[in-house]
Order: sequence, then structure tokens, then C-alpha cells
Amino acid sequence: MHLNLLYFAHVRERIGKSGEVLEVPDGATVADALVALTALYPGLERLLPTLRVAVDAEFADLSQILHDGAEVVLIPPVAGGSGPPLVRVTDEALGVDTADALATAIAGPEHGGVVTFVGRVRDHARGHAVTRLEYEAYGAMAERQLRKLVAEVEAAFPGTRAAVHHRTGLLAIGDVAVVVVTASAHRGDAFDANRRLIDRLKEDVPIWKRETGPDGTEWVSDRP
Repeated sequence: MHLNLLYFAHVRERIGKSGEVLEVPDGATVADALVALTALYPGLERLLPTLRVAVDAEFADLSQILHDGAEVVLIPPVAGGSGPPLVRVTDEALGVDTADALATAIAGPEHGGVVTFVGRVRDHARGHAVTRLEYEAYGAMAERQLRKLVAEVEAAFPGTRAAVHHRTGLLAIGDVAVVVVTASAHRGDAFDANRRLIDRLKEDVPIWKRETGPDGTEWVSDRP
């Protein structure tokens, strides 16, 4: 099927045109369309965390299924500011303020439950003392996988929105390693979506952890 894409502002400048027709398989979602676009325009991938997508003049979730002839618009931050990217892998410090900003960005009046998970570096693991952690990521793939997982969770819990930031680099005890925020109409879905997202992150996202302690340093698996 064919989608009618429109580009504005710095998206238009990055791509070099104001619009085009994109062919995607029947049943493709917004997330699938973005994957196809980044394959055509690799430079677009760095902008994706700051963009929203509109389908037929309505904001759409990544899990929304597209129809033939749909008008799809990549919406850059509008004049007057923008919220944080909803998916991010970064070497910058994370904190409670990150969680608050993500909750503000995704929660709307229809969301009665907002659940925040903040994962911090603890001083022990598997019976050994830990003095610091190091996270390494295959950045571009990690963010792409996180976007897919967000779409997966939002599809599994209709009406739910999700956001996740993960830290890389050297972290001390107490530093925030990951923030996951989910918002849903009901608390049960918000809790379940949050747990699914953090568990799936540990399964499928190329982020590796190295622990350092009195017994030495080793790369470890952190599967749920």
C-alpha cells in the first residue's frame, strides 16, 4: 500500500523534500513506516526521538495500523518548546526529574494511572559487592529496539503510553541507570505495561553491563 508523507521544518531540510509517496506492506504500523524511512534517510534516525507522528491530521501511536492512502506527517517540536524524547540511550545523568518530565510528556487526562520505575545502581549483585557499573550500548540499534518495544507494549495495552531512558557509561552506586514510565486509564495496565517494558528491555536491547567490585571486573547478564 502507499502512504502520502509530508515533511516540515527541519525534517524537510534533513530529507530535502516536502513530501513523497512511500510504499509499505499491507498492515504496516507507524513504527514500520519509520523503520522504512530511516532505511531511506539514515540521517533522520537522530531526529526521531524528538518527533511525533500524525496520521490523517491526528497524533498517532507507534502501534497504529496504517491504511492505503493515509497521510502521514512527521511533526517536529513546535515553536515554544518541546518535551523530552520518549526513547533515549544517553551518557548524560538521569534522575527523578527525568521521570517527572517523561510522565508529564506521556500522561493525559484519560490516564488515571502513571507508573514510574527508576533503576539505580546497587552495592551488591549475586552475593558479591559492587563498587561501580559500566553500561555499553550499540546506540542506534538500542534506540530502535526500544522504540519497537514501546510500540509492542502500547499495542498490548491499548490506550497506554510508554517512555524509557537508559544510561550508558560509568555509573557509581546510587546513580540512575534506567527510567521507565507508563500511563494508562487503569493502574493495573500501567503496572503491567511498565514491568513488561523493563523485562523486554533486558531481553532484546543491545546494552551490556560490566560490574566492578573487590573481586574484580566482569561483564554480566541481567536477564529477568
